[in-house]
Amino acid sequence: MVEINASGTYYKELNQKVREAVEKGEKEIVLKNVNGQYYIGDGLRGSSTIVIEGVPGNDLAAFMDGPTLRIKSNAQDNISNTMNSGKVIVEGNAGDVLGYGMRGGKLHIRGDVGYRVGIHMKGNKKQTPTIVVGGTAGDFFGEYMAGGVLILLGLDSTGPLVGDYLGTGMHGGTIFVRGEVDKKLCGAEVGILDLDDDDQKVLKDALTDYCKDFGLKLEDIMKKGFKKLIPVSSRPYGNLYAY
Repeated sequence: MVEINASGTYYKELNQKVREAVEKGEKEIVLKNVNGQYYIGDGLRGSSTIVIEGVPGNDLAAFMDGPTLRIKSNAQDNISNTMNSGKVIVEGNAGDVLGYGMRGGKLHIRGDVGYRVGIHMKGNKKQTPTIVVGGTAGDFFGEYMAGGVLILLGLDSTGPLVGDYLGTGMHGGTIFVRGEVDKKLCGAEVGILDLDDDDQKVLKDALTDYCKDFGLKLEDIMKKGFKKLIPVSSRPYGNLYAY
């Protein structure tokens, strides 16, 4: 294990130190005193685990292909932009535009998230990007979604589970929401369905890994029912931006 003290370190210098440690074959890298430095983990490949103590800046794990990042606190915006593989674990809350164009891998967030999470998520036969949010989400959750899986749990929350325009522009992939979903919050192209056996398997597989990351019990989460949101229109966006 190698430790890097990020206190007072410019983001370019910090990221260079991380990249050098990965290239040397370090399997566990601990970044201490992180305070808003941008671009941590961007473009990294391999199987290293990077533990971040503090709050990293925007664009964490963009274009990442393999490593695991665990953030011991909150995180900011644009996490996992176009990420290809690997995992990001956030023990607190996270910001807006998470998983933009995400092509593979996993993003696990214990707390709440902001707006436009899962926007333009993609997927294919070999890769299924997955985002699991333990808390609540803001507007445009799953906007323009083209593939992959979004799961919203609403654990420990007493207020609204999700904002307006849920799944607006969605034309692929699946959103699972724990609890009931108000159709008035959804984009016009989104259908709300009950889960079938295949859905239950996808959900349990994803949540088993999520629970392992945060020390939660799968059976407690599954006690409450889920709804599945999928696109039901062949012309998902038309000429409208929001309804």
